[in-house]
Amino acid sequence: MTTNKSNPRALAVETLERVQNGAYSNLQINNVITTSTMSEKDVRLFTNIVYGVIQHKLTLNYYVDQLVQHTDKLQPWVLALLDSALYQMIYLDKVPNRAIFDESIKIAKQRGHDGIRRLVTGVLHTVGRRGLPDLNQIQDPEQRLVIETSTPQWLVEALQAQLGNDRTNHLLATINQPAHQSIRVNRHKTTPNELQEKLEAAGFTVRPSTVAADALVVSHGVAAQSELFQAGLYTIQDESAMLPVQALPLTGSELVLDACAAPGGKTTQLAEQLTSGRVIALDLHAKKLRKIHENAERLGVADRIETQALDARRVDEVFADQTFDHILVDAPCSGLGLVRRKPEIRYEKSMADVRHLATIQQAILTAVAPKVKVGGTLMYSTCTILNQENRENVSAFLATHPNFEPVVVPTAHQLKPDRATPDLAIYPDDYASDGFFIAGFRKGSE
Repeated sequence: MTTNKSNPRALAVETLERVQNGAYSNLQINNVITTSTMSEKDVRLFTNIVYGVIQHKLTLNYYVDQLVQHTDKLQPWVLALLDSALYQMIYLDKVPNRAIFDESIKIAKQRGHDGIRRLVTGVLHTVGRRGLPDLNQIQDPEQRLVIETSTPQWLVEALQAQLGNDRTNHLLATINQPAHQSIRVNRHKTTPNELQEKLEAAGFTVRPSTVAADALVVSHGVAAQSELFQAGLYTIQDESAMLPVQALPLTGSELVLDACAAPGGKTTQLAEQLTSGRVIALDLHAKKLRKIHENAERLGVADRIETQALDARRVDEVFADQTFDHILVDAPCSGLGLVRRKPEIRYEKSMADVRHLATIQQAILTAVAPKVKVGGTLMYSTCTILNQENRENVSAFLATHPNFEPVVVPTAHQLKPDRATPDLAIYPDDYASDGFFIAGFRKGSE
């Protein structure tokens, strides 16, 4: 297959086809942008189409099912082409239908036989004349919510059981909104005010975060491509993801274990807050640990970090006689709190995956608990929004570890001050940040 490297719509179809076959959308998008000859405007269109089609996949597939017979027999690229065309017609107000029709039919003609061209032409002209099928014809309210928000039924049911119908509806109404681009200021090299001035001078629009300390929300530019990023003045991190480290009572001289460190955002965040202290970062894969080293070098904190390729469940095999002032367990999880940033994640997971991950999370907590010094803190976090991986784990841990007591998770901006539990659960519709869960435990005795 040869695709015009400057055609955003053709590249979007090709990328969506690869994602259907199991590729990660963010990696594919970055690879295409790097190797293409698209203009900046076309890069935005390409990225918008790919993420938008994935976000609205169940909605778009429903429309195609109503418009085409035997959709199960369509080649993946044809379904991706129809989805991308419908997405542009429905969700992109500034793109004229004429351009969508012309480009989509041209792609069909280039990649397929005449029958496919006629099929695509017929579908688009039918929608142009008659409009889209009415979602209100779906009688079952739950099934209509599944299609309207493009959320798998198992996840809708889990959220309804956990949050109730009204809160679930509100949450799901927001998950297809664009994710903010947020950065963590490297206090080792600059201050938030200084960095904001430099970013604005470079053309970015910047505002301080209302969620996390030392965080800025930026737009009108790609933060990861700035010279200020290369100089190590900041790193890319969601606002919610900064909170677990900020909740630790660090003074600068501690020995801290980052038990599940990759990709290393929290490892470097810990290191930035240490002076004479050290972070020992664990991860299963040595390749991922090398990435942590690269980021630490860029940020100027590599001298405070040690890495070890190790499953956190086996921590006692390597650190038999070692204890730590604090331990962070940013546990492997379903990642459902990242649905805005990684839209395909909702279609790839199941409740069986969630329960399997919860078992792993509990095993990690149990393994590291003896390594916390008396008076030290064990901080547990996940980037998911389901109780099975969050509050149920907290209850299970406290039931089997009476020498630990829960502590209130503090935040610089006093998030959810009236919450009924000491832990902090953030949903994507709370602050337009990633969904996250954070719980802290203090060790009272051996």
